Amino acid sequence: MDERKDLVAPVQGGEIRGWITGAGEPVLLLHGGPGMGYEYLDAITEELAGFTVASFQQRGLAPSTTGGPFTARQAVDDVLAVLDALGWQKPVIIGHSWGGHLALRVAALHPGRTRGVLAIDPLGVVGDGGMEAFDDEMDARLPAAVRERAQRIAAREDEGTATLAESTEAVRLYWPAYFAEPAAAPPPGEIRISSEAFAGIMGSLGEEAALVVERLARGEVTYLILSGASSPMPWGASGMASAEISPQGGLEVVQGAGHFLWLEAPGAVQRALGRLLEAAA
Repeated sequence: MDERKDLVAPVQGGEIRGWITGAGEPVLLLHGGPGMGYEYLDAITEELAGFTVASFQQRGLAPSTTGGPFTARQAVDDVLAVLDALGWQKPVIIGHSWGGHLALRVAALHPGRTRGVLAIDPLGVVGDGGMEAFDDEMDARLPAAVRERAQRIAAREDEGTATLAESTEAVRLYWPAYFAEPAAAPPPGEIRISSEAFAGIMGSLGEEAALVVERLARGEVTYLILSGASSPMPWGASGMASAEISPQGGLEVVQGAGHFLWLEAPGAVQRALGRLLEAAA
């Protein structure tokens, strides 16, 4: 990709910061988490040559404001603020995991602000989005001793007593379970997390959930859910249910891929984006 330029958007409580690069049709990238560092999405930009691409750190971690409010509604408002700062009216929005869920919320509540959404292995928008099944599958993929340690940390996180070091350790313990072949998982790299952002946003997902489904059902925005066949995210339930809400929704499943499709199936995102643009046209 070309040289990156700074992106700054004023929001409630401070600023959202990120970058913009490339030339062509605009694409906004939304990272997963919530409360995770956005650096892991850098690798996906290799599949977005020919587009103007922008990405930003969602609130909770530097270089963006580290304060709240940490709610799904505020996350949507922050996306709109970024679009306004960019001067983009209707870009394609690509979101991964929680970011895919967030992209679908933006499309539902503000259909005039996106040309289409590509949601990569997202948390669904129906029911609990598949979160319970996801958690169970992640645990099932861990060796017994590792699972016991990870679950102890998870219990402390639920109590609000886990340290940052423990939460970071938990991410590393669970990391291989995201992949189709856990033993072949690449190293996770730098891990940055905001437990406060994660807890606040995940705890707010029930708010406006029915409205999101109702608005998506109107078919005002074309969206495509791209799922890994071997992902712990239950695409057969949450992904399919989310795709079937709207006549403009779709689901594609990539064989041999887990949660991070661009790492395990290079080119899949690029091809899916092309199909999305054709459908949106």
